[in-house]
Amino acid sequence: MNKLWIDCPDEELDVALLAEKAMEGVKTDTDLSCEIVLCGREDIRALNARERGKDAVTDVLSFPSLELGAGAPVLRDRHPFDLDEEGRLFLGSIVICREQAREQAEEYGHSFRRELHYLAVHGLCHLLGYDHETDADKSAMRAREEEILSAMGICRSGE
Repeated sequence: MNKLWIDCPDEELDVALLAEKAMEGVKTDTDLSCEIVLCGREDIRALNARERGKDAVTDVLSFPSLELGAGAPVLRDRHPFDLDEEGRLFLGSIVICREQAREQAEEYGHSFRRELHYLAVHGLCHLLGYDHETDADKSAMRAREEEILSAMGICRSGE
């Protein structure tokens, strides 16, 4: 089975578990990689303004490297110029605002760990082609998010 390699120096995220469970159900013929960066309010606000024209703090931003359809196979020969230094297919980058995640965890009544992992899964789903522009797309994305979080043993009520 191919693996997902997540570059994230922050120890608050269980990247090994996230990578393992996120790959369940992904059709691919190669190893994949992505990066996750945790930052502060001002950094994500500036990034949001520069990249999306929205001068506001947000919880997570995703920057896909590939154009994929939700659930579509991720095939190496379709993306020959998107390999990282290790020869893995680079999916893109995810940026999470740590303070926003803490506030949302408190607001939603669950742990910071759960919110942080939810945002990472949400971002990863975007890298894999999922979106929430239509009700149908949103439903499919939410189902995939819950599938991954459940497989990780992370539920809404706490963990």
